[in-house]
Amino acid sequence: MRFSLPPSRLSLLAALLLVSPAAFAAAKKAPPALAATAYPAHETHEKEHVTIAAEPLDGRGQGDFFRLDYLGHSVLPVRLVIANDSDAPLDLNQARIQFIASDGTKLPAATPDELNRRLFRFKDIKEKHIPGTPIAYRPTPVDKKILDDDKDFGFSQTVIPPHTTASGFLFYDIKDLDDPPLRGAELYVKMIHSKAETKDTELFGFSVPFDKYLAVADAKKNEEKAAARAKAEADAEAAEAKAEKDAAKASTTTPGTPAAPNSTTPGNRP
Repeated sequence: MRFSLPPSRLSLLAALLLVSPAAFAAAKKAPPALAATAYPAHETHEKEHVTIAAEPLDGRGQGDFFRLDYLGHSVLPVRLVIANDSDAPLDLNQARIQFIASDGTKLPAATPDELNRRLFRFKDIKEKHIPGTPIAYRPTPVDKKILDDDKDFGFSQTVIPPHTTASGFLFYDIKDLDDPPLRGAELYVKMIHSKAETKDTELFGFSVPFDKYLAVADAKKNEEKAAARAKAEADAEAAEAKAEKDAAKASTTTPGTPAAPNSTTPGNRP
């Protein structure tokens, strides 16, 4: 008898093949956030006493604490850090946080539903119809791992009290952007409101260029390459010096030819 998996099992298997082994592991902790000014990509509004920083996780392994491999599916995690050093709370309920590519393409942060559609395939889910209409749809509940990552790591604060810092991750679908997507791009944050007791003030927008992050990352890579070259040259010189020393030592310990016999033996004396 020929054995075949039912469609529901096939869709589950396909989904499992899409995720990384980290998906089956227990939740890990993300590295603690630094002060906003410690990140290369940051912008400070001195007058408003607010600093916003962005750290993209653009290298494989940087986001191994997530339950799913977002970067492997062209979804870029970006850590957002907002430091409110003012005396008034910041209201983010109307804030817009956009990834603006070098060609001007504006991307909003992906919602859990959008992440769900990006990471999983649901073509095998049975269609349902809206009663009384010919309209069909496929129910696609958001995967629990996405919801858990959003709960554990997402940027969720809508109000930042005075003299505090908020941080968390946003996710951007960069599949259709030119490569490398960070070159010439920026994180643009607007419509943050400062809520003083009797005054509501909208802050000017923050432009956080990712080129600042890339400059530091490139410099670090160049330093690592230079250090590797210097080490390789030093190792080669040490090996050459050792070879010369061993050769010199071998030449001084080579046995000489035996001495010639004495021609003035007693029998040959005059």
